[in-house]
Amino acid sequence: MNENELVTKAAGIVGIFTFLSRILGLARDILIANFFGSGMSADAFFVAFRIPNLLRRLFAEGSFSVAFIPVFTEYLQKRSKQEAFVLARVVLTFLIIILTAITLVGIVLSPLIVRIIAPGFGGIGEKYALTVLLTRIMFPYIFLVSVLALFMSILNSLKHFAAPAMAPVFLNLSMIGALLFLAPSMKTPTVGLAIGVIVGGFLQVALQIPFLVGKGFSFGFTWNPAHPALKKIGALMVPIIFGSAIYQINQLVGTLLASLLREGSVSYLYYADRLVQFPLGVFAIAISTAVLPSLSREAAAGDLERLKETLSHALRLTMFITIPAMIGLIILREPIIRLLFQRGAFDPTTTIMTARALLYYSIGLWAFAALRIFVSAFYSLQDTKTPVKVAVVAMLVNIILSVILMHTALEHGGLALALSLASTLQLVMLIVLLRKRLGGIGGRVVVASMVRSLLASFIMGACVYLLAFRILAGVLGQGVFSLAFGILVVVCAGLAIFLISAKALGSQELSYLTNLFNLSKKREQT
Repeated sequence: MNENELVTKAAGIVGIFTFLSRILGLARDILIANFFGSGMSADAFFVAFRIPNLLRRLFAEGSFSVAFIPVFTEYLQKRSKQEAFVLARVVLTFLIIILTAITLVGIVLSPLIVRIIAPGFGGIGEKYALTVLLTRIMFPYIFLVSVLALFMSILNSLKHFAAPAMAPVFLNLSMIGALLFLAPSMKTPTVGLAIGVIVGGFLQVALQIPFLVGKGFSFGFTWNPAHPALKKIGALMVPIIFGSAIYQINQLVGTLLASLLREGSVSYLYYADRLVQFPLGVFAIAISTAVLPSLSREAAAGDLERLKETLSHALRLTMFITIPAMIGLIILREPIIRLLFQRGAFDPTTTIMTARALLYYSIGLWAFAALRIFVSAFYSLQDTKTPVKVAVVAMLVNIILSVILMHTALEHGGLALALSLASTLQLVMLIVLLRKRLGGIGGRVVVASMVRSLLASFIMGACVYLLAFRILAGVLGQGVFSLAFGILVVVCAGLAIFLISAKALGSQELSYLTNLFNLSKKREQT
């Protein structure tokens, strides 16, 4: 199997399990909404869960993996597999010591951490006490997920992708199991869900172990803080952590400010963000991940014209998929939220409030998606400083707009709108800076494609609105099964109308996707 086939196979494996994980994550959120709605318990859990998740995204899955894999792979290629495994054991030993200390400090300082992360919860009271308790239970998750990141990085470097891609599935299954079987029997149900998070972390780590052993890796402690690879990994991590921190601070600002608004605001934003992340994760992130190697090869070869063509193609394809998804989410936001979440403690008022947040998040979906492509372009040119500088400016704008808009009638919707506006500004700045560097990026072709996608999406949107709120209004207003059937009919009709409109308008992206599908079909037949 050549490298292209290996990458294609790996992307397929990761894509399948990512989609499965997203579906299970959605089922998990539906159950959380049913059990806890948007009240005190939900707010406490989401804040407590965000704390270890913040550390996970900063140090584990993001910066650590990106820094470790190149160094480990270099040892595999230029030295030997055994020396690479020695390096891995040195890193594992160092991680265990550091993470144990961080976990213990985090558990002890949980009251202070909660006061900083969610000042609106106060320093006393039931809500604050519950958040502190849940934070202490779930803080060891950062230990587990950091070890998991190391194991996943080793396996990916050894060309094994299935077990690492499966890991998030086990976390979601554990949380779903906790919601169904553990939480209902506990005096404080959210404690059961928090335990499910920790069990899921153990399962994720345990899943990797047999495959590591199968690859010849032997576990053991190897204390060697002077190992040169440790310093190299640390040096690589610093700028990556700083870049990752900008995004996390934006998320943190939203949680912090939402905690100052009416009860439930944290949950409204969480549920809305989950719905926006679904198309963003399945489509935009997948395309940006796929295009980075191509851009990097073209940049390394000095073929900037070809790089610009690849960038243009990726942008056009991203917008072709993202724009109709954005229009669809805006129009169908309330029916979708009612179908997925409105049951149990998640009442109609919560649906309306979540729909408000989803509206303003959806407005920025196209910018969120395009940002991924432009950041990949800068990384391919080995320029990591420019995206970070631009992100800092966007972060400051997001904070200023959030403080202003949250005090208007928009309330928590203002926080979502602030992020969308700041992300749009961030995108515009990156476009201007990249054009200066490359001498143009084929903007006319991209804009023409976006106009065609917008027109097709508006035609689709008008038809979807008439179908959903005029012709099938009675069906969408009935029970869960009627609502699900009605949304399915509307979505399928909307998709068909968009594709027909895109073809009539001469969208080249439709032809590309059709050819790609036909090629895959021919390969399956052969």
